[in-house]
Amino acid sequence: MVRDYVVKHPEAIGKTITLPIAVSDPFDQLNKGVIPKEIDALNWVEAGWFETLTNRGVVVAENGRASLKLDVYIDPAKVEAGPPREGDFAALARDSLQAYLPKVHDTSLFTMLADEAPNAIAERVAADPAVIGKVVQVSLPVSQPFVELAAGKTPKVLNPRFTADQIEVFEALKAKGLVHMKFNWELFFNADSRFPERAGLAGAITGTFLMLIVCFALSFPIGIAAAVYLEEFAPKNRLTDLIEVNINNLAAVPSVVFGLLGLAVFLGYFGLPRSTPLVGGLVLSLVTLPTIIIATRAALKAVPPSIREAALGVGASKHQVVLHHVLPLAMPGILTGTIIGMAHALGETAPLLLIGMNAFIPSIESMGVLEPATTLPTQIFSWADSPERGFVSRTSAAILVLLGFLVVMNLLAVVLRQRFERKW
Repeated sequence: MVRDYVVKHPEAIGKTITLPIAVSDPFDQLNKGVIPKEIDALNWVEAGWFETLTNRGVVVAENGRASLKLDVYIDPAKVEAGPPREGDFAALARDSLQAYLPKVHDTSLFTMLADEAPNAIAERVAADPAVIGKVVQVSLPVSQPFVELAAGKTPKVLNPRFTADQIEVFEALKAKGLVHMKFNWELFFNADSRFPERAGLAGAITGTFLMLIVCFALSFPIGIAAAVYLEEFAPKNRLTDLIEVNINNLAAVPSVVFGLLGLAVFLGYFGLPRSTPLVGGLVLSLVTLPTIIIATRAALKAVPPSIREAALGVGASKHQVVLHHVLPLAMPGILTGTIIGMAHALGETAPLLLIGMNAFIPSIESMGVLEPATTLPTQIFSWADSPERGFVSRTSAAILVLLGFLVVMNLLAVVLRQRFERKW
């Protein structure tokens, strides 16, 4: 953000400015209370092990600190006859603890022992070397989380996503009033980024807009022309019946099939550039064509026959009847069906993934119909698949944006129908 500001305002070099800087996503979630500063130090399994030892009377309190009074076998193979410092006392401590819970094979069991636990065994052997080869009872200190658990507290540790210094600095900034929240306009104006706090939907919105323009430019005129021909000019025979049945069948075909068709024909055969709005628009025009044709034919059928008969009666040709009278009266219904078809195309993901329209777009300056792009549905798919937790909120926001576009388009279709449709 500082770099972008300096590039746009080089006169600021050498001056002190006040600039809003986005915090990293973990601290953003910490500030919102999404993730805690501290987490439980022990899981329920580890707490269960400690409870088992407590019930067996192994856990005792000495000098205000919990410890484990264990029977330790001083194995001569692990403790040499020489100085005690030569012995593997850590192994003796682990073996003695394992003997009390023989069915537990998780190495996290040994985190119950404090780092100084082997020293207690070493001191016992140093005080009485004759215990080598015998079983003696030794009190081994436990680690701090288990000390708190023995005291009836819930042991907590600092969230591993933060360090103590980072938490201290962040709390100091909050105390000075330098940390505040505002509406995230960058979501709409920033392109994609590997950092969640900088990622936005500008590239996806631009790619979606370009793709829908291509889709509309192809499907709207072709769909209307096909519907007008089938409804007004085509003779009723087996061929036109077959075409009508196939159009209705295409409306029920899963969109992923059109994606496979686009992958094989547009990319494989014609060699068009992949991941581009041109190919995406071509594929989605195949998806929307049946919807537009069916809606247009329904709108044409809704025009009363008396309109056609009156126009023919005053000497208009068949083409003039359709172009000057029938089509204008059917246009509100045609536009409604077209908008619904475009809304359907806006929400498609599977066919776009098949043609690779999920490119990483860090800048929108060079975007075009023949340049790699992404769309809102595929951007949501990419963010949802990201392991970074910060993209969870970004994914939710992108879904709301997509739903907003769909609601607006459907409302527009309803308004157009109610405002311009003629009742017969």
